[in-house]
Amino acid sequence: MKFLDEAKVYIRSGDGGNGCVAFRREKFIEFGGPSGGNGGRGGNVIIEVADGLNTLIDYRYQQHFKAQKGENGMGSDRHGANGKNIVLKVPVGTQIFDEDRETLIHDFTKVGEKFVLAEGGNGGFGNAHFKSSTNRAPRNANPGQPGEERWIWLRLKLIADAGLVGMPNAGKSTFLSKVSAARPKIADYPFTTLHPQLGVVNADGREFVLADIPGLIEGAHEGTGLGDRFLGHVERCRVLLHLIDATCEHAGKAYKTVRKELDAYGGQLTDKIEIVALNKIDAVEPDELKKQKDRLKRAAKKTPLLISGATGQGVKEALRALADVIGESPVSAKAKSAAEAEPWSA
Repeated sequence: MKFLDEAKVYIRSGDGGNGCVAFRREKFIEFGGPSGGNGGRGGNVIIEVADGLNTLIDYRYQQHFKAQKGENGMGSDRHGANGKNIVLKVPVGTQIFDEDRETLIHDFTKVGEKFVLAEGGNGGFGNAHFKSSTNRAPRNANPGQPGEERWIWLRLKLIADAGLVGMPNAGKSTFLSKVSAARPKIADYPFTTLHPQLGVVNADGREFVLADIPGLIEGAHEGTGLGDRFLGHVERCRVLLHLIDATCEHAGKAYKTVRKELDAYGGQLTDKIEIVALNKIDAVEPDELKKQKDRLKRAAKKTPLLISGATGQGVKEALRALADVIGESPVSAKAKSAAEAEPWSA
């Protein structure tokens, strides 16, 4: 299934049915009177969070959704039927924005949550509604009210407890594959990861969901590389694990580059708790490792963890540090269904 985290959709609720003007005409009944029924109410457009979805791919091929119109009223005091609602299924973590892509309409964070995005129009009154002691034979009825229509943007932000950030080839996908049952693509060239990946991790009996996003390079907020559009998937995370490649030219500069992109993106990412780790320590000499560690320590103003995703060295300590921040109640209990498969135990 292709990953799609943004879609533009047109929605329209149903129009209300028109009221009816009618009079009772039956043999042997002298005074029939008005008998026009009311029109039915138009259907609503409802957005519902469905379990088991982790992409908006359904809205890649169909962008127009219209609820059913209410039926018109009829004679013999028969009211029109209400129009059927239309329900759009979205994954947990979806946000609804107005057409300007800035005005947030609703944010879905729980499975089963529903939101009425557009209400159907009311049905018109038939002439039987207007009869009274002083108006015995009304000859007027109301038309149905029109439904609402608008363009909206659906944007998916994956719900995960912890997020992996770093430059391309920092070893994020390797780390995720080692600590979870996720199987992201791994190769020795930049931008191997093209879409966010989720994995369920078990650290000392505490489970949480870890998200891996494509790497960031200098100028990502201006669209360089894959840009920063995937950073929205770590906005909900409680903690970020920042991986730095020990084999890069300067660990401190690499760290500052990613932090600059996080700051330029906004979304309070720089305010989140950050755990810094120097990865691929098995691929450098001890002297070079010490230099890189000192450079990273000065840049991050904290002592980094030393890990190797390939050999597993230091991985347990990193997972425990993440689990300590997340605590006993992870925010993404339902996100495990999106990550699938069984967790890896530290």
